[in-house]
Amino acid sequence: MVKYNSENISSKVNWTGKIISIQPRTRVWRYLTDNRTHYHLGYNLFIEGQSSDYKKQFTVAISEKQQLKGLFRIGDLLEGTAWTKKYNEKEFADYYRAGSLKLLDRVNETIEVLSPPWIMVPPTMQIYEERGARLLSKSLWKTKCFKCIWANMANVEIQWDFDRNIKKYRFESFCYGPKSCKNYKMGRPRTVPYKNRGSALDDGYLDELCTEGRDEND
Repeated sequence: MVKYNSENISSKVNWTGKIISIQPRTRVWRYLTDNRTHYHLGYNLFIEGQSSDYKKQFTVAISEKQQLKGLFRIGDLLEGTAWTKKYNEKEFADYYRAGSLKLLDRVNETIEVLSPPWIMVPPTMQIYEERGARLLSKSLWKTKCFKCIWANMANVEIQWDFDRNIKKYRFESFCYGPKSCKNYKMGRPRTVPYKNRGSALDDGYLDELCTEGRDEND
């Protein structure tokens, strides 16, 4: 069980660097095995560069409005400000509340890549929500799928005790890409713990429900 206290503080940083991946930023709520709700919050920019707290690789969470304004893509060189995260167990991105975003350089006006992975300007949150997500192998998320706009590392909130509203937190990888993708693998089923009982198991059954609105090539 995660506990928070007044020592969890946030500080403002300046950062600059090149985008090496853009993925949707989501929160997933889990309760037992038949409840998996995805909330689409914005985007995570994975950056190689430098920040005033000495990180050389980091992730910056931005809003959908900021992405639609900047149309950021892999290869863009950006600078901005942000705030460090308060809760390491709950928040995947290193920096939040990004501001003063400035595009310094856009070397690649066009990116020609045979997909998969799909490397392009990511779609809107509405499109991600309409497509729905499947479980994705964490090892693939780190490697073949890392640059893909359909890959996702979600902040997961598990309702561990419903009556007392006690929650547990972790991170899980998902995929919004075509079901026919040759790189795709689900990975291990995921356990969903609950107080005073054995863990339930998400073995991919919910994927069919989440993506029932599209066929194998969509």
